[in-house]
Amino acid sequence: MTQRRRTLATVLVALAIVAAQEVSRRALAAALEASDFRAPERLSGTGLEKGRLFSPQYPLWSDGAAKKRWVYLPPGSTIDATDVNAWDFPVGTRFWKEFTFGGRKVETRFLWKASSDRWVFASYQWNENGTDAVRAPEEGVPAAAGIGGGRSHSIPSTVECRACHDSRRTEILGFNALQLSIDRDPNAIHGEPLAPGMVTLETLADERRLSPARTDLVANPPRIKAQSAATRAVLGYMTANCGACHNGDGELAAPGPSLKHGDVADGDRVARSLVRQPTAWQVPGLAEGAGMFVDPDAPQSSAILTRMRSRRPSSQMPPVGTVVPDREAIDAIARWIATDLQRSRLQ
Repeated sequence: MTQRRRTLATVLVALAIVAAQEVSRRALAAALEASDFRAPERLSGTGLEKGRLFSPQYPLWSDGAAKKRWVYLPPGSTIDATDVNAWDFPVGTRFWKEFTFGGRKVETRFLWKASSDRWVFASYQWNENGTDAVRAPEEGVPAAAGIGGGRSHSIPSTVECRACHDSRRTEILGFNALQLSIDRDPNAIHGEPLAPGMVTLETLADERRLSPARTDLVANPPRIKAQSAATRAVLGYMTANCGACHNGDGELAAPGPSLKHGDVADGDRVARSLVRQPTAWQVPGLAEGAGMFVDPDAPQSSAILTRMRSRRPSSQMPPVGTVVPDREAIDAIARWIATDLQRSRLQ
């Protein structure tokens, strides 16, 4: 074999090795994608037994479902709480939320921080006997369970889950300083009592799970400050049910004042910003451009109430995740507009 042929053969062998290495690298990446970054097939494989219960003081409305929530933080890990309004969770953190309708478990949602920049989303559908739950397809499961009145609960798609939890960063909507505050709102709409052993802001501080320690959050627990109990409760409901979109940030940010949990501490200021706030959405029965987010002179024409009452896809609020209007919240917000806002100095 001539030197030229030997050189060519060496080059070809080298190229083959590089190609094989590239194939192996891609295969490895695909394997990691399929295993490490894919939720287990069954709920029993997610580590739920290690989770600890918690209860946000302002629950999200989910068509009247009874819910349980768990969190798991890896041993020795801490939450980066440098920014009190944007916690950064350690890799390995897991959250679960169980939905029960009419005494039957229907769905458990699962969020897992699989790497420093990736959260895995999955939902698990329970069988009729409530003995096992398997991972639902990424496109979701329509009409997974009847909830009365000819309506059904659907398990959301992964895209729908990310629409609420992903803005510019993944947010855990019910697990933050305000939601876990030990200064809980006794008038919270759909408020749930704390059970012994539940995780709270004080629990996290005592167990040194916050970095830096943030003892200030225990000495002065976060709360929505307002002249009236009704304003505090209504804004708490809004931050839980509206703040995912009305947050002033992200590609899907809705117009108007931010209702994100970190932006509602000054409750009276936020309430004032909502009063007579113009809305581009056309309120039925009003002249074009006359709609207001909150109108204390005509409470029932307020855009917020009109959209909360609606369950048409083009107008309902929240836009996803519910098929039944929240009557208790609608009545509470209507009373708040007609009484607190008309009689107070908030206007």
